[in-house]
Amino acid sequence: MAMALHALPVAALALAGTAAFAQASQPAPEPMPTPSPWTFDTELRALRTWRGGNTAGPLAEALRLQPGLTAAPASSSGLELHSRARWRGLSADALLAHEHTDGGPGESTARFNELEWSCEAAGWAWNVGKKIVGWDVGQGFRPNDVVQQEQRRSLLASTPEGRPLLQAERFGADDALSLVWVNPHRLNAALEQQRRAEESALAARWYRRDGALDWHGTARLGRRTGASLGVAFAWVAGDEVELHASARRLQRHYGWALADGTGGAPVAANPWQLGTQGAASQWLLGASWTGARQISLLAEAWHDGSAPSRRQWRDWQARNTALASVGTQLGLPDGLRIATAGNLAWQTTPFDGASLQRDNLYIRLAWQPEGWQASLDGLYHPADHGRVVTAGLQWQGDRWRLNAAWRHVGGPATSVLAQLPTRTQAVLAATRSF
Repeated sequence: MAMALHALPVAALALAGTAAFAQASQPAPEPMPTPSPWTFDTELRALRTWRGGNTAGPLAEALRLQPGLTAAPASSSGLELHSRARWRGLSADALLAHEHTDGGPGESTARFNELEWSCEAAGWAWNVGKKIVGWDVGQGFRPNDVVQQEQRRSLLASTPEGRPLLQAERFGADDALSLVWVNPHRLNAALEQQRRAEESALAARWYRRDGALDWHGTARLGRRTGASLGVAFAWVAGDEVELHASARRLQRHYGWALADGTGGAPVAANPWQLGTQGAASQWLLGASWTGARQISLLAEAWHDGSAPSRRQWRDWQARNTALASVGTQLGLPDGLRIATAGNLAWQTTPFDGASLQRDNLYIRLAWQPEGWQASLDGLYHPADHGRVVTAGLQWQGDRWRLNAAWRHVGGPATSVLAQLPTRTQAVLAATRSF
C-alpha cells in the first residue's frame, strides 16, 4: 500500500508530461485577426439622362417669344465616382462627378457628402462635421425631416449631401435621444444664407420602441423660422401590413410669394421672392402591404402647408395668361418682347419646392424577386388633377448594378405639373463597385 501511495505523484508527473508533449506536437492555433481600423470602398457610375421639354407652360412661351433666352431642358451624359472611407472615428463620403449636356458645356462637381468625426464620452455618442441625419417615417414626404430636409422621390437614388452639425445621442434599451445643432457656422449669417436646410437651428428627436410600435417626437428652433414641434409613429400591424403617420406644426416657414402690386404686365426684376412666411402645418398618413411573393404596395396622403396655396397658383396662372397675351400683340417692340419673355421665364421660380401643391396622394407598387427590383408609382394633385407617373427597374449583381427609370408629368392644361419645363425624363445607369 505504501509503494502504491508513493507511486501516485510519479504517475501524475508522467501523465502531465505526456499531455504537455501531445499539446506541443500539435500546431499552434492561429491568432484571431485584429479588425482593421481602416475601411474603404468605392463605386463608379455612368449614366445617360434624356429630358423631353414641354411645349406648354411659361418657359415654353418664353422660348417661343425669344429663342435662346435661357437653356431649355436638354439630355446629358454623366460619370460619378463615389467613395467612402473610415479610419477609427473619422469617416468620409466623397463624390466626384461630371455631367455633359448635349450641345452645351460640361459641369464638374467635387464635394464631401459626409466628413465627420465620432466618439463616445460621458455616456453620449458625439458627431461633429458634415453628416447625413435623416428623420421621420414617410416615403414620399417627411414632415419631421427637420435636419437633412432631403428632396424625396428622385428619379435615380443617390447619396444626399449632409449638413454641417454637432450631434449628441444617448441610447437606451428601447429608446434614444438625439440633440443636433445644424449649420452652427451660419448662426449670425445674413437672411439669404438662412433659407430652408441652410438655416442655423437646434433640433431634437426622441425615439421609443413599444413592441411593434415605434414612436418619434421632434422639436426644432430655427434662427429665422422659429419653433416647430412634430410627432410620428410606425406600427407593424401584422406580418404583411404596416401603418405610419407624421405631423408637424411650424411657427414660420420659407416659401415663394409674388411681390405686392405685381399684375399682369412685365416688370424689371423677378417678382417672385423666397422669404419667411407665417405658421403652417404638415402631416402624412401612410400604409404599406408586403405579400409573400415579394410584392409590396405603399399608399400615402400628405398635406404640406408650406407649399403655395390654391389662390397663389390662380394668381400665377392669371399672370401667365396676361404675359402670353402681351407677347401675341402685333408690332411688339423688341425691348418689350424680350422683357415679356424674361418675365415668363421667371414664372418657373415657384417650381422650386418640396411640394408644388398642398394636398398630395401617392401610391407605389414594387416587386422584388432575387436580384431584381421593379416599381411603378404615381403622384396625384387633387387640387388641379396634375399627376406624375414613374417606373423603375434595377438589377443587382455581385459587383454590378444596372438601373433604368422613366418619368412623365401631365394633367389638364391648367394644372401646375402639366406646365413644368420638363415633360418626360428617362435615365439609364451602370454602377461598378470596387
